[in-house]
Parts: sequence; structure tokens; C-alpha cells
Amino acid sequence: MNKLEQLKSMTTVVADTGDVGAISQFTPQDATTNPSLILKASNDPQYQALIEEAISFGKLKAKTHEEQLLWATRKVAVNFGCEILKLIPGRVSTEVNAALSFDTEATIREANTLIELYAKAGVDKKRVLIKIASTFEGIAAAEILEKEGINCNLTLLFSFTQAVRCADAGVTLISPFVGRIYDWYKLHEQKDFKPNEDPGVRSVKMIFDYYKTHKYQTIVMGASFRSIGQIEALAGCDYLTISPSLLAQLEQDSGELQQALDAKHPTEQLNKVELGEPAFRFALNQDAMATEKLAEGIRLFCRDLNQLETQLKGWS
Repeated sequence: MNKLEQLKSMTTVVADTGDVGAISQFTPQDATTNPSLILKASNDPQYQALIEEAISFGKLKAKTHEEQLLWATRKVAVNFGCEILKLIPGRVSTEVNAALSFDTEATIREANTLIELYAKAGVDKKRVLIKIASTFEGIAAAEILEKEGINCNLTLLFSFTQAVRCADAGVTLISPFVGRIYDWYKLHEQKDFKPNEDPGVRSVKMIFDYYKTHKYQTIVMGASFRSIGQIEALAGCDYLTISPSLLAQLEQDSGELQQALDAKHPTEQLNKVELGEPAFRFALNQDAMATEKLAEGIRLFCRDLNQLETQLKGWS
């Protein structure tokens, strides 16, 4: 077996892309999307019909141009999600507008709107994960949504603090960003890291051990990888969401893959942590990397969503 096949035997493999063709090629269990991935895929002529349908939908839903664009961008994300779901047996993650990351009630409303759009397209909410940034307000929104039966994927997660809060909120899945953590430390410490010393890898391992030690049901899905070495160092994690280029590298490698994580045998026994709102905010504030990368991630997702809206405006 190649390394991708070996990885699938110990970890649920998720495709991190909006490219329907790539998903068809690598047959993952689930798929994740975000505004950046949707923006990239929307420029491919083969998906033009999905764009045109979303623009028409927006014009039917609203009278003002601004509201038409809002509905069109929502429908684009759902259209891509529906196409992806035709090719995978599991779930697709669709992101709430990152501009709502500090507004609990608005996040809840937007999540329900996306679920309603999926329902009208014939997709059961059990096949959708709503992606929400791991701010305090975002996690609070996810806690309410989970109780309403809407499953959530908490993204832009860079710290143990965020992971603890997500577990206590009972969210379905978290996406700790390995590569972006690695990027920050590489820049600030001016050095590279071997996979087992990689701060991003070590962060996910710590979260994984904490969840398994305390029997949390929240799924840990490592995300944002820069190399197959990072992926190999997390083999055995609940889920790993991987870009098509790295999936291809794994598929082409016939070497032996060792399982690095085991849910039944956590490497480190970690004490239970209690985090109320003040403690959460202070701990996150004290983590310069997590604070900076969370803010940057929200800005980048907002930028790419704005670019997508600009493209839709030009096509309409």
C-alpha cells in the first residue's frame, strides 16, 4: 500500500479543497472548504454553471444589489458543497462569513441560513459541518448550534486554550492549524523544525492527548499542512484534512507509515482545565502566536470573501 492508503487505515482522510475533480481523484471520507478555496475554484471554467446559478438565485432572493451579492455568495458555497457531497460518503464543511466571528447571534443566524439552503437542495444537515472561527463568540455560537442539532467545525484554532473551550462546548470537530503555527515559529525563531519538534505538530498532539485522556467526543482534525512529514507525525489522529498536492505526494510514496497517535493510549496524561470567559480571553491574549494567527486568519478569509463578491458582481 502507498502512504495514502496506509494513512486511511488509521485516520479519516479529508480533502482540503473546493476542487471537485481532486476530490473525485483521492476519494476522501469528508471534505472541507473555506472562502479562499471557493474563490480559487470559482475561477475554473468547469464550475461556471455553479456560479451562474448562484447569481440568479441572489437576484430572485433580494432587490438591492448588496443583498443579492450576499445571497449569491452563500449559494456559491452551498453549490460547491452539494457537488462535493455527490462524491464523498461523509460530510462537507461550509464556512460562516468570517466577518461575523465576534457576533454570536449573527453567527447562529448565518449557520441556520446555510443549513436551510442545503435543505432546499435536498441535503440533510447531518451531512454538513458549519465552520466557525474559534473566537470566544464563535465557540459560544457553536455550543448553541450543537444543541439545536447543527454540527460545527471550529476552525482557525491555534492554541490549547481554544481547544479546551471547544471541547467543553461540545462541538463536533476542531481544526487545529498545523502549518500556520509552524509558519509563525519558523519566522520568529528563524529556524526550521523536524516534524516531531514542529510546534504545530506538538500542539495537535497535546490537544489529542487531552481529549482522549478526558474522554471528550470532539473530533480532532489536523489541518493546514506544509509537508507530508507533518502529516506522518500525526498519523493516527482522528481526522486529517489535506490539500490535493500533499495527497498526491502520499499516494506516490510506497514507504512504510508508522502510526504516531493512538486514541486508546495517550502519550501524555494532562490535567483537566476549567476555562470561563475571563480565563479564556486572558490565556489567548498571552499566546502571541495564537492571537496573531487568529486575527490574521479572520482577515484573510474576509479578504477572499470580498474578492469572491467582487467577481460575482462582475459576472452578474
